[in-house]
Amino acid sequence: MENLRQHLDAIRDAVGPKGVAEAADEIEPFITETRGLWRGRCELVVSPASTGETARVVAICAEAGLPIVAMGGNTGLVGGGVPDGGIVLSTHRMNRIRDIDPVDNTMTVEAGCILADLQKAAADADRLFPLSLGAEGSCRIGGNLSTNAGGTQVLRYGNTRDLVLGIEAVLPDGRVYDDLTRLRKDNTGYDLKHLFIGAEGTLGVITAAVLKLYPRPRRVETALVGAASPEAVLALFTRASTAMGNMVTGFEYANAFAMQTVFDHGHGTSNPLEGTYPAYAIIEVSNLADDDTARDALEGVLAEALEDEVIVDAVVAQSEAQAAAIWGLREAIPETQKFEGASIKHDVSVPVSRVAEFVRTASSKVEAEMEGLRTCAFGHMGDGNIHFNLSQPIGMDEAEFLDQWSRFKVIVHDLVAEMDGSFSAEHGVGQLKLDDLAKYKPAVALDLMRTVKHALDPKGIMNPGKVLPG
Repeated sequence: MENLRQHLDAIRDAVGPKGVAEAADEIEPFITETRGLWRGRCELVVSPASTGETARVVAICAEAGLPIVAMGGNTGLVGGGVPDGGIVLSTHRMNRIRDIDPVDNTMTVEAGCILADLQKAAADADRLFPLSLGAEGSCRIGGNLSTNAGGTQVLRYGNTRDLVLGIEAVLPDGRVYDDLTRLRKDNTGYDLKHLFIGAEGTLGVITAAVLKLYPRPRRVETALVGAASPEAVLALFTRASTAMGNMVTGFEYANAFAMQTVFDHGHGTSNPLEGTYPAYAIIEVSNLADDDTARDALEGVLAEALEDEVIVDAVVAQSEAQAAAIWGLREAIPETQKFEGASIKHDVSVPVSRVAEFVRTASSKVEAEMEGLRTCAFGHMGDGNIHFNLSQPIGMDEAEFLDQWSRFKVIVHDLVAEMDGSFSAEHGVGQLKLDDLAKYKPAVALDLMRTVKHALDPKGIMNPGKVLPG
């Protein structure tokens, strides 16, 4: 115990009084998962102000064998940031944008920068940083990197790992891996940054990154579509991507129940279509030229789809406000679903060609298992990622319903595996999906992951109990 006190005192000295929180009310937000599904414990919340301070803190923890859970905005959905002892290392004080270079099209940022602030900084430099997701007003880029976040622009720009040129990270022994390169080509061995991106803080603490920027589109067009089935939405996606190629930057799907929760419960929302439909799509197209090319192309695709009876209804936004209102419908689904009671959630992906088949088959399977179950399916059809959520039957006890999580998880994840998909498309593994990783990940892949973990973190202090099953 005395030894622990000495190491905690050394950590306090390393970051100063502004870098430590230890009162119960100060610690509480850092040990409670955003949805209240998990509550952890820790000795201290430590907030270094620099990479050097982070390195000193990690070195002290390595000497003491003290666990470290790195945390950004605490917006994760799989329990990956919930500590079980040790310290929480919050990056919120490391929030500087170190450099923006519009010639290299790069932005060098610290891990504690809020995603929306990076989007704005890029726009102020007449550039685009395309990572966009519902939590962008509070999530931090270090967490986005550590979970390889997805979002609505993956179709055109890729996942977070595709938006990174270089990183800086503190290793589990306190050394600093400095690879803040802006190079587009560097063929000199292993691409080590990808060990840390998507590792959920189990291999080190990402402290900074060089991000890719893109030319800012001059015109962005958005449409909401009503259709008779997920198959029709998939057919529309095929037409749109064939006709417009990389102009298609977003293509979202929602079933009738998902969208109806927004119409019923969303604050200030309304249905811009003439009726309600079994399936919906949101399409975003963009163009670098400030002309009507993108709008004409989008309207042409929709007109042909209506004429061929592929879709039933469509509306194209006539202003930025209308476009924001359409996207607001999609972004509201996770919140408005809460008004329908408890929800069992799945974040899965399948090949794009099988998305409609998955939605139809999975819906049939789960609804046959429980009378009155309501399927809430929505997400990024353009990259094969569907959030397949199950709302409880009306009047059922919430706790009784949530007790069935494992039962429904097996049904959904077994089907995903049969379709050559993934049980975790963009939310990560954390602690929620450890059993799934052990069940569905090939044995050789698990062995390689354990080998890497032991090589970099032999004491097992970095986010223990997450990602890798015991």
